[in-house]
Amino acid sequence: MAANPRDEIVEHIKSLRAFAFSLTRNGALADDMVQDALVKAWSNIDSFEAGTNMRAWLFTILRNTYYSHHRKRQREVEDADGSHAESLSQKPDHDGRLQMRDFNTAFATLKEEHREALVLVGASGFSYEEAAEMCGVKVGTIKSRVNRARARLSELMHLEEDEGLDLTDSVTAGIVSSPNRAA
Repeated sequence: MAANPRDEIVEHIKSLRAFAFSLTRNGALADDMVQDALVKAWSNIDSFEAGTNMRAWLFTILRNTYYSHHRKRQREVEDADGSHAESLSQKPDHDGRLQMRDFNTAFATLKEEHREALVLVGASGFSYEEAAEMCGVKVGTIKSRVNRARARLSELMHLEEDEGLDLTDSVTAGIVSSPNRAA
């Protein structure tokens, strides 16, 4: 009965590690490469031809593992803190459309004078004083209308305090957010 080739694999670990270290010049990476090569060899032991050179077979697997890793690393971008991935990620467009639909529904339920105040102050960028003059009311009235309208929108849209809408246009964001404005 022929010996199990898996028993012979263990005999070559030390020389595999030395070879991996000569390729990588990094002990941790060399250990990872040897481990990957051993897993591949163990998984594919049925493809090893009995009576051939086990060491050469293992070194070939390790060498191919190293070159595969090297090719993969050339295509990868180092991003330890995740900043590059964050710059590439994008929320799905449908989130913005759904939030915009919810906003439009909520906005339509507001009183006319509240919508007017929000559009003038939030969307058009007029100061409270300018909006009050255009509407023919006192500044305090405009401030009150804007505040009540924003509170009602937040309530209707189930927004938490200081939570904004994602992926909406700047006009809508101006309506929903409450920037600090001079009195």
